[in-house]
Amino acid sequence: MDNSGDIIAKLMSKSSFKREQKQNIKNQSLQDAPEQTSALPQVELSTCPICDGRGIVLQGDSAIACSCMEQKRIDNSFKYARMSKELQTYSFAQFNLEYYRNSTEPDHYVNAQKALKAAQDFTEKVQTNPYEIGLLLSGPVGSGKTFLAACIANVLLAKQYKVLFLVVPDLLDELRASFSAKSETSEADLLDIARTVPILILDDLGAHNYTEWSRNRIYSILNYRMNEQLPTIITTNLNFDEIEQHLGERTCSRLLQMCRVFRLTAPQDIRRQKYIQREKGKGQL
Repeated sequence: MDNSGDIIAKLMSKSSFKREQKQNIKNQSLQDAPEQTSALPQVELSTCPICDGRGIVLQGDSAIACSCMEQKRIDNSFKYARMSKELQTYSFAQFNLEYYRNSTEPDHYVNAQKALKAAQDFTEKVQTNPYEIGLLLSGPVGSGKTFLAACIANVLLAKQYKVLFLVVPDLLDELRASFSAKSETSEADLLDIARTVPILILDDLGAHNYTEWSRNRIYSILNYRMNEQLPTIITTNLNFDEIEQHLGERTCSRLLQMCRVFRLTAPQDIRRQKYIQREKGKGQL
């Protein structure tokens, strides 16, 4: 029987072979590819509490790959996928409804309550139903959309659910960069992960300079996930008329089928409200 060291060596050898195999079969056409972009350096992930960073767990006399290895594979495929340090600190308990309170415009507060409850409900339900319907959070800049999306991701990641958090412009940059000869991952690999990851969060599906190429890639991801009933969380500063204008009718239609829609607005940009509070606390305002 192989000892743990031999098993680890075999796992590492198999992983290396798969990477080489993917590189050898990669033959993407550059005819429709946009300009290449440089990739950001990768960042180390935090230590897994299950395997203590070893990547395997022992079950009797056998060693098996830890569940965190699949999450690492997902994250390592997308160099931009890791949530920032700021986003990793967000929690539902920190979502302050007072930022939405306005005596003359009560809808801000009411809509924020609904969005918060929907995000919390999704986080609970998706743990027992892998096909739970997703959420689309729309609203202007500084209304708390990304905050709620990050809260969802943090709860689920802490419970070892497989989540991919992508900012849409960064996703498109990654897909463009995959056409580079230096890229270790093909466009097909990246699209496959975004399509099939159990829980996908697409942040900032905004008014970007979409080309036919980028519109088709976003449609491909969303269409697959709709058909397979895979939960998707989307944040956008666009309304549905604007989404249709930028991404097309077929994408807009699929978003309505695969997501519950909530609108977040605030009397004033929440980041600006926090800035004013911070500076007042320092006696600067």
